[in-house]
Amino acid sequence: MKKNTIILAAFLTCINVLIATSMQTAFAQKVNETVGARVKNGSCTGAVIPAKKDGTLKFAVMSDVHISIGAPSVEGTAACVEDINKNTDIQFVIISGDIANFGADDELACAKNIFDKLNKPWFIVAGNHDATWSESGTNSFAKAFGYERFSFDAGGIKFLGTQCGPNVRMAPALIPRESMLWLDSCINALPDNQPFVFVNHYPLDSSLLKYDEVLNLLKKKNIQFSINGHWHSDNAMDYEGVPGAIVRSTLATKKGDIGYVIVNVEGATVTFSDKIVGKEERNPWFTIRMSSGAPYNNAIKYEHPQNTANSKYQEVKELWRIENSADIGCAAAIWRPGEALVQPNEGANALPTVSNKIKKGDIAIYADEAGYVYGLDAVTGSKLWSYRTDGKIFSSPAIGNLNTSTSGRKTEGGKGEGIAVIGSTDNYIYALTAKTGKLIWKFKCRKSVLGSANIYKGRVYIGASDGSMRALNLKNGKLIWENNEVKGFMEARPYVDNEQVVMGDWATNLYSFNPKNGKIQWVWSTKKSSMMLSPAEVWPVKSNGKIIFVTPERINYQIDAKTGELFAKSYGGRESIGLSPDGKYYFIKNMKDTVRAYKAGEISIGTAQVQPSKSSVPVKWQTITDYGYEIAPTPITCSVGNGKENMGIAFIPTDKGNIYALNISDGSIAWEHRVAGALINYILPIGRNQLLVSTMDGIVTLLEY
Repeated sequence: MKKNTIILAAFLTCINVLIATSMQTAFAQKVNETVGARVKNGSCTGAVIPAKKDGTLKFAVMSDVHISIGAPSVEGTAACVEDINKNTDIQFVIISGDIANFGADDELACAKNIFDKLNKPWFIVAGNHDATWSESGTNSFAKAFGYERFSFDAGGIKFLGTQCGPNVRMAPALIPRESMLWLDSCINALPDNQPFVFVNHYPLDSSLLKYDEVLNLLKKKNIQFSINGHWHSDNAMDYEGVPGAIVRSTLATKKGDIGYVIVNVEGATVTFSDKIVGKEERNPWFTIRMSSGAPYNNAIKYEHPQNTANSKYQEVKELWRIENSADIGCAAAIWRPGEALVQPNEGANALPTVSNKIKKGDIAIYADEAGYVYGLDAVTGSKLWSYRTDGKIFSSPAIGNLNTSTSGRKTEGGKGEGIAVIGSTDNYIYALTAKTGKLIWKFKCRKSVLGSANIYKGRVYIGASDGSMRALNLKNGKLIWENNEVKGFMEARPYVDNEQVVMGDWATNLYSFNPKNGKIQWVWSTKKSSMMLSPAEVWPVKSNGKIIFVTPERINYQIDAKTGELFAKSYGGRESIGLSPDGKYYFIKNMKDTVRAYKAGEISIGTAQVQPSKSSVPVKWQTITDYGYEIAPTPITCSVGNGKENMGIAFIPTDKGNIYALNISDGSIAWEHRVAGALINYILPIGRNQLLVSTMDGIVTLLEY
């Protein structure tokens, strides 16, 4: 009864907040207008907050509020806002990430209405919970709050804040490339003696990808300290000489304390103290002494992790490489005029491979988080065309051909006009000409389209964030069928054949749809209630009558393709999976150094009489690599006709920018190559010795090995 009362109270609090009067919202907006804040190109800039008459500065920091509708976090956040409003000494508020628990639109809307009650200026940035599981592809954060980065002056100190992903992919933290470029421009514009403070959700240590680049950027000018969250507890930090304060979560502690942090600046002294709602400010837990110059010693050189793979395996070459100005959260694909694209086998569910190496006329197509789709000369990497949507793109382009029929599972397309189909967070599915990037058709959905399309026999199969799976006519974009029974939002790529369309959602479900009419054939669900354990990022494969996939529970499943009943499961993996070219084996990537190959559609000898849920799966081989802790959901792809015994090579993508090439015959490492410093997207095999690769931090490259 007590638990239900708490939930009801939290729910009612959220409802009251959501119906806050327009007068309150207008007042909050007026507060920011009076300090000169302006929003443009995703950034809030220009606000100036003077010091108090005695030269001091006092502000509050809230972090990790984790708004979840109907949960105590709603009531607790509102209590913090009310407590801050009562303190007339507090001049402004910084909110440093993880605003929503699951990045949901209603959570962000609720948070916005709570913060709008603040009677003083406030500045906000996103954290990983706002970005990784965002049904809108982080668009809703920018729409709700108006920006993703901020720059303002307070008491003679510049405050610079950036959002921190990863955006829509499970991976280590990453400040988006577009925000890194923005931060660089802001710092370069500062006078050498201008003190500044950096705000980011993640600590500036090895838990943040490319943290060394961030620190080097901050040290170009007079950085004084950093404010961070994520750990949910107060911690005094030293980031290679730069002081840092990791602040507590507003959520209640084990003692029931709901609170935030107050920062006092008196001359050169900066103190951090906890403020529990309804109680007096506590004694400082961290004191920083600002300096007239840099607070760090430039003479000290810090050791950063070095990757020696490229010097060890020099047979891997970059034929060309481009650096995009925004993050890339999707695969790069190839269109080849006048030639069918090859599927390795029915169950591979891969973007089609290209049978021979890149040649004149081939076009590489990719998209970025600035909303652009690009066509490149695949021989040189030079840009041929671009098309801009009105939202960020995380959907991998699907390549097909018009004006031709398809023969079945072995090919998709053939001679005819090339077409690239891609979804955008502006709610549209786009079809562009592969050669020129001109719009052929677009189809409007009710919410963002994070899912990637699978083109099969003249139809486009694609899931979206509006709880729908759709089939569209490839030629004209007309709706063939739509199923609205999906419980959560979709972001993966469906498996498709004559019998079924299979894809998961973020509500713990995996669905099989009838490809002809979209009716649900079966639904499989995880036994865990947490949405974060859903089969939503995995691209399922099919072999020997079994749908095979991996979930964040760290379990790989084989279920009967016709009934959805469990056949076998084995512990290992997370979301990354691939199938061998002959369809006999599937590969999974464990979260620590290990890659395994399993026999598809079989259980170990001696377990035939055991219940399938308790059976084990034959392991062909296991390889220990050195990729460390690893959570990239990117599928594993394979080449055909090379490697040991000409059985092919499996390409293992990592979340830190490395590719491991393993011989399918025995799992031995053929080579390793570092492409960039962040998550590897889908690796597209081209012929027997080329790969087209894109990375989350904005790299597209053509490799030859």
